[in-house]
Amino acid sequence: MADSRSTPSSSAPSSGAPPADPAPLTFRDLAAIDVGVLKGVGERTRSVLAKAGVSSVLDVLTTYPRRLVDRSKEARICDLVPDEQALVLVRVESVASRRIRGGRSMVTVRVADDTGSLDVSFFNQPFRARQFAAGQHVALFGKVGRYRSSLQMSNPVVDMIGDRTGRIVPIYPSGDSTPVTSWQFAAMVENALERCRARGIADPVPADVTGRLGLPGRHAAMRAIHLPESAEEHVAARRRLAFDELLRVQLVLVARKRAYERGARGLRHVVDGALVPAFVSALPFPLTSAQRRTIDEILADLAAPAPMHRLLQGDVGSGKTVVAVAAMLTAVQGGHQGALMAPTEVLAEQHFAGVSRLLDGFVVPDGGNLFGDRQLRVELLTSRAAAAQRREILASLADGGIDVVIGTHALIQEGVAFRSLGVVVIDEQHRFGVEQRAALRDKSGGGATPDVLIMTATPIPRTAAMTVYGDLDVSVLDELPPGRTPIATHRATGPHLAGEQWDAVRRAVEAGQQAYVVCPRIDDDPDGDTASVQRLELELSQGPLQGLRLASLHGRLPAAEREGIMDAFRRGATDVLVATTVIEVGVDVPNATVMVVVDADRFGIAQLHQLRGRVGRGSAASECWLHTAERGPSPRVEALVASTDGFALAEVDLELRGEGTLMGAAQKGESDLKLASLRRDRDLIEEARRAAFAMVDDDPALASHPDLRDEISLMLTPEEAAYLFKS
Repeated sequence: MADSRSTPSSSAPSSGAPPADPAPLTFRDLAAIDVGVLKGVGERTRSVLAKAGVSSVLDVLTTYPRRLVDRSKEARICDLVPDEQALVLVRVESVASRRIRGGRSMVTVRVADDTGSLDVSFFNQPFRARQFAAGQHVALFGKVGRYRSSLQMSNPVVDMIGDRTGRIVPIYPSGDSTPVTSWQFAAMVENALERCRARGIADPVPADVTGRLGLPGRHAAMRAIHLPESAEEHVAARRRLAFDELLRVQLVLVARKRAYERGARGLRHVVDGALVPAFVSALPFPLTSAQRRTIDEILADLAAPAPMHRLLQGDVGSGKTVVAVAAMLTAVQGGHQGALMAPTEVLAEQHFAGVSRLLDGFVVPDGGNLFGDRQLRVELLTSRAAAAQRREILASLADGGIDVVIGTHALIQEGVAFRSLGVVVIDEQHRFGVEQRAALRDKSGGGATPDVLIMTATPIPRTAAMTVYGDLDVSVLDELPPGRTPIATHRATGPHLAGEQWDAVRRAVEAGQQAYVVCPRIDDDPDGDTASVQRLELELSQGPLQGLRLASLHGRLPAAEREGIMDAFRRGATDVLVATTVIEVGVDVPNATVMVVVDADRFGIAQLHQLRGRVGRGSAASECWLHTAERGPSPRVEALVASTDGFALAEVDLELRGEGTLMGAAQKGESDLKLASLRRDRDLIEEARRAAFAMVDDDPALASHPDLRDEISLMLTPEEAAYLFKS
């Protein structure tokens, strides 16, 4: 929740005097009114609410119902059908508690309505005896059973609603997070709304925006989200307040993007030179339409005076490296340099090998050369470079002798300088912030900010990309090049199917191919129920894979040893590589055709998809086996078996995990999205982004929208809001 200690606006009323200003109440005003002014909130309730983050009237009004009970659709006890789920609103008649066999507890509650009675049992939940009291009104949701001719429910979902009137009853969070009952909180909300009625709640969103989208006013929406007259009214209210949340986030992101574009001096690159067309023509395969579209988007950015800041997302094998090379060559053909930064030395070395192959034989103009041109020079800079080699590379970067350099983040550290750095490609480092861009500008050689292209092989749902990475332009490679071999994915459970996966590994090795085996841990789990690299390599070498050449790889090994193990695998000197997720990104061994993931249900969908992408990179058909110890449902594993489309899997992942895990505490808008959903509100996200661009482009500091500007500073963290006020 936002910090309500900020200075209130001049219109904020004191708790004891009538308001001096009849203006509508802003969120800032409501945040300045202590929850203790509400009817029935004494010092004890005020204290426990504060521990749950509810200390102001604004906190109360923005604690929204988690669901609504429509009394017109509730079941009566006389209508209940055994073996079906139902919701009933009932009175508590009696409560009893006793110990049963095995030392367990059982609480039995007798409930009734005007049509009959129902027995409700709770096992091993002794607190229920204190929760219920005769005469209370509760909502119960659960499966109906029958015991000795009487209807019953076991361990139903319970909502304490009190004797509420009205057709639609709001159910508020209760328990540890909000230590008051739902009906107590509902009474507080009603009192807060009543106190707001005379002045109303201010609406800072321009009327032309809400009118175009058919959204109700802020005050009406705030009342209808809590006390709707109909389900339709509640839906409209949620939509309006969700839009407000999304608009605040998008205004910050768009303002950040525009401030960056205004404040940074970029390079106008030569985009009609001969080098990029020659590179495309020399490729041994045609570009996909997605690659052509993405290259065109990047070239348009590079031709503009503002620095590019673009996210390139593409599924495993979609051809991102070719697009990245085209971007760097655009810089080179204008006399500038390109740099590719990778998160690890192993990946940097692999990129160096791949880019060097792609650019082998290319020449660039060189007026100081007798022949008028020279070989295009690609170099690798990592911590492994010998001192003399490092000195020579740094000198060549500074005088322009190197056209493309590949390395880790060491490229922007002290001691590295470029003659004219034009384009930077960052692989798998999504958040590349202000400080890193400043470091690049300082090293660029001419004071201009280089263009930045950020690549990721983790498909991101479109709504998440617009919200979490909303300050970047986004290009999507949603098409795989022809010739990529399909990967057959299987789920294995239990020893019989586990045998099948090891048979698949042996068949591949007998055919001259190789395999990966991935597990979650490096060393043994104290509980012994999770596979580890050390134990698994031993078990496989003495068991189902006996006689094959096995090696193990994990992040604790020294860098030189890791690279030696990977090099042996690339050369075919190892049949099976047993590893942790250290091989998740970037490892490219076309001869590897089988991937086995042990304890696959301990990995996320995106991670499993990345691991699967390590095979299927050559001409031979490939397999992926996802092993789980349990035979029960595993939605993530089943999603991988059903689809190899990374973007479809990203949407499934969003459905399964929810957006909260995508937007951690450091990401934009996490603290503000209480109603908006990246899954349900795709149209609202697009509309909020469109409105934000229109408002910021017309008024960069939102000077003509002071209430909205103030609301952003209240509802978002200072770090997020600060972008609005950068010159």
